[in-house]
Amino acid sequence: MNGILPNDNLDIFEVNLNTMKNLILSICVLSFGFLFLPSCSEEVDMIDGFTETAVVYGLLDKSENIHYFRINRAFIGPGNWLDIAQVPDSNYFDAVDATVTEVLNGVETRVWTLQDTLVENKDTGGAFYAPEQKLYYFATNASSPLNGNATYKLHISLNNGEFEVEGETGLVSGISTSADAQNFRYTFADDPASYTQKGVAVTVGNSHVINTTLRVSFDEIDSGVDTVVRAFDWKLGESDVTPGGNKTFTMNGKSFYELIRDHCNTADANINKRRMKSIKIIVTGGAEELYNYMTVNKPASTLAQSKPTYTNLKVSEGHRVVGIFSSRLTFTTEKFYINPSNTSLRMMDTKSVVELCTGPITGNLFFCSHHPADNGQAYACQ
Repeated sequence: MNGILPNDNLDIFEVNLNTMKNLILSICVLSFGFLFLPSCSEEVDMIDGFTETAVVYGLLDKSENIHYFRINRAFIGPGNWLDIAQVPDSNYFDAVDATVTEVLNGVETRVWTLQDTLVENKDTGGAFYAPEQKLYYFATNASSPLNGNATYKLHISLNNGEFEVEGETGLVSGISTSADAQNFRYTFADDPASYTQKGVAVTVGNSHVINTTLRVSFDEIDSGVDTVVRAFDWKLGESDVTPGGNKTFTMNGKSFYELIRDHCNTADANINKRRMKSIKIIVTGGAEELYNYMTVNKPASTLAQSKPTYTNLKVSEGHRVVGIFSSRLTFTTEKFYINPSNTSLRMMDTKSVVELCTGPITGNLFFCSHHPADNGQAYACQ
């Protein structure tokens, strides 16, 4: 199932403790871990004077087919609020009716009603209930995805009309990379043990923040029979950007070979051959509202923990809402070691391949080249 899940690199589903403390009637200081002032008690009266508060998080991504939302209440009950956070029923509304409406040129074109679902992959190490949690979603399909030119309006009715939450967002679009070009090659070495710095230029579209990762995949072959695909993510970085501009992320050649070495299964003595499979570039761009939310919720760098609350959501009078309704775009380009439609193309240049197979960092790991252009070379697979 694809979509926005709690462990994403632009994760906003796990409400951090520094945000939640603003929703309870107590003054505590939270730093890295639990740093309470001596006068602060965990026993908090969550009911007296409590204002019903909705906690809503949702990101739309036109590259995805399933679009998830987290819609919870700020938990309520007597006693230790850390214990209450572990009880699912304390965090759910009795009834949630929500829709997302697509508006193009002032005309409502499509309406989706959100459905609820349970997922079971939430990290159990957090402060909130896990691993099962309720999310809400709607689905599109590949033939009719979200429209990059449209505006999307979120409407949520809670507890059978007790109060309502609304939000609005456009979509992130226009992301591309220099790696899209047919003649782009990954180059990590220019001479034996001499490593290069290769740049990947990203056109950011209307993004305000960009995150770029390489997913490197290779085969490990056991006694020439069984093949296991191994992969790792190489995070090139995250950066604030100006819409309409470009951002270059640098790949350090030596780091590439060291990462490959570190992700090989060297404990299996039966592996006698390794082959490169593919390199996928994954670029995630975030909209302005998401950028603002991330900026406000960065950990404080001082002991002064008082921070503003940012949300682009509106709530009916007398209630409160925290969270965000915004968008992101995940753009990917994958190049295979052997291009299935044109075997003359190369994912990596020859010098980088030779370094992989014979160089000082990975030369003892049984890498060989199965590219047709390398037939007859000493580093070719037999």
